[in-house]
Amino acid sequence: MESDLDDGTLMLRYREGDVRAFEVLYQRHKAPLYRYLLRLSHSPETANDLFQEVWGKLIASRERYEVRAQFNTFLFRIAHNCAMDHFRRAGSSRANATTDIDELAEQLPGAPTDRPESQAAASQLQEDFSQALDALPAEQRNAFVLYEESGLSLEEIGKASGVSMETAKSRLRYAVAKLRTALGKHRPERSDRPIASAIATIQPTAQPGVEL
Repeated sequence: MESDLDDGTLMLRYREGDVRAFEVLYQRHKAPLYRYLLRLSHSPETANDLFQEVWGKLIASRERYEVRAQFNTFLFRIAHNCAMDHFRRAGSSRANATTDIDELAEQLPGAPTDRPESQAAASQLQEDFSQALDALPAEQRNAFVLYEESGLSLEEIGKASGVSMETAKSRLRYAVAKLRTALGKHRPERSDRPIASAIATIQPTAQPGVEL
């Protein structure tokens, strides 16, 4: 069954005309790809346009596809290039960004801490995180969002972004440091553990053998 095959094999089968193989790839990767584009663009309309463009370019390049890297790397390399081209055409020096508020909210206080002051603190944390992410230099934000959404290793993020692994790691390290600094004013008292958990999420888990 196609659903049991790895991405590289599926792409090779699609190159040979197996449409079902493409459908499996699409179902596997559509969600993280869309989230990546949405967090960069901060616009559902732009994310939808880029989403269609990425898949269109992948389809157009299928006959030239070779298994030289993970399919994820190949896909997010196309996505990165499409996004950067879009922002250059739009005259924007950098992509806007957003954070997935629903995911962050899961780390924030729920009952019995649903007091107005707790809700206000959580809302401010969400807003400050979004602004801090948006304020990052484009290359640092891109590295952070790629790491969070794509599941790529640092080496693969480097390939997708057209830089070395060390450069990708440096960009990610700077992004994490700036985000944590920006949220430092929210660093809670020991009793505010849910808020502490939310701030602690601004630290990607290191890949095996890779120190961030």
